[in-house]
Amino acid sequence: MPVDDRHHDHDRYHDHHRGDDHHRGDDHHRGYDDEDRFEERLGEALRQAGGAYETDRRALVAAGATRGHRLLLRSRAAVVAGVASVALVGLGGTLLVPGGDDGRQSVATGAKTPVASATPKTSYTGDQLIGLLEKLLPRGEFGSAEARGTNEKLPPYAQVVYNDGKGKAAVAVGFNRVLPGSEQARQTVECPDKVLALYDSCVVTRLPDGSALKIFQGYEYPDRRADTKLWTADLVTPKGQHVSVSEWNAAAEKGAPVSRAEPPLSTPRLKTLATAGAWLGVVDAIPVDPKAPTAAPAQPSGIDGSAVASTLVSLLPKGVEVVAKSGPDSGYAYAVVDDGKGRSLVQINVQPNMSDVEHQLFGAGTETLADGTKVITRQEPGKKGGAGIVMWTADTIRTDGFRVVVSAFNSGSQVTAATRTAPALTAKQLRAIALSAKWRGLG
Repeated sequence: MPVDDRHHDHDRYHDHHRGDDHHRGDDHHRGYDDEDRFEERLGEALRQAGGAYETDRRALVAAGATRGHRLLLRSRAAVVAGVASVALVGLGGTLLVPGGDDGRQSVATGAKTPVASATPKTSYTGDQLIGLLEKLLPRGEFGSAEARGTNEKLPPYAQVVYNDGKGKAAVAVGFNRVLPGSEQARQTVECPDKVLALYDSCVVTRLPDGSALKIFQGYEYPDRRADTKLWTADLVTPKGQHVSVSEWNAAAEKGAPVSRAEPPLSTPRLKTLATAGAWLGVVDAIPVDPKAPTAAPAQPSGIDGSAVASTLVSLLPKGVEVVAKSGPDSGYAYAVVDDGKGRSLVQINVQPNMSDVEHQLFGAGTETLADGTKVITRQEPGKKGGAGIVMWTADTIRTDGFRVVVSAFNSGSQVTAATRTAPALTAKQLRAIALSAKWRGLG
């Protein structure tokens, strides 16, 4: 099923560019193989942490980043249930953390560390970032480490293997800027919909100065095929400074056995580390891209998700009960239904202006109706990790590029195990929903 093509999966700190420059300049790498580098792995971990979802490769390849169509099912925070979104427009001031009026508390001892200077340091090397991270962590032993300074092409970060006496754990911190008031800023500090992502806890708080802090406790793997836990803290200040801390209960995000029951930092310590004032100076030292926008763009245009959800519910066959449905989102909606045989997730995207990728979305097996509408149906295994999940899809596109694609699953979520043999809706019923004339009234 298509999913939204913003950043995010723009990595929060970096893209997935790999190259020889990772061994040059200020990109420090101590104790890890190149193919297992932090920036290559952290993106996936962070997407999972926010609940990134099943990617329809056909749609992603077809769409491209420049299209602006939202081809990803809302990941991390786009569909939010019961968690207040945080508006970051127009807020000002300096970051204040309880326990210090003129400084920050160390996560290790409670000692204050200096507030970021009004005249920020010109730059930070990777080794300096490693040193800061080790200094701010509680007393313990440190193993291999890797980092990238502020003068590299990709955003800075530091990661260390830390042992507080209860087992080795990877701890990482990354830095970037987000545009205040932007969609990216908002989504960074929203919790994912539990229908679409498995996690134990997610809490968003607003600090006295208007900064937003999200504390997330989840898992490295969406399907829980390993017991590796991933806990994160994301701080976004009114100025757009973004600090993200991640910790695992293993010495590496992937490829290392679980070494302890939980990651080493409790929620209060994770908060204290993420809000350490020294980190704001690191963000300020990142060179400003002169081409970067200086004002938040208008909210993405598209069909209102609430209208999509209500239309979807109106088109469901008789005999199914809607037990949950999505909140507002641009062009995307879902409903969890139960026909008496178990829950079944039904999700839909409504996307205008898709003609330029039609040939990539509708290949072999496509049926062309008398009015020129193209239809293709698929029955395939789920790709989000839930055991035994199957996904049945009806994908349609009108002659003017108006696309409606609807999928159903044999569970109430893609990320949980199958609870029934087949989805609650048949392929014929999915096709009828996708071809309904009601969708034209929305866009």
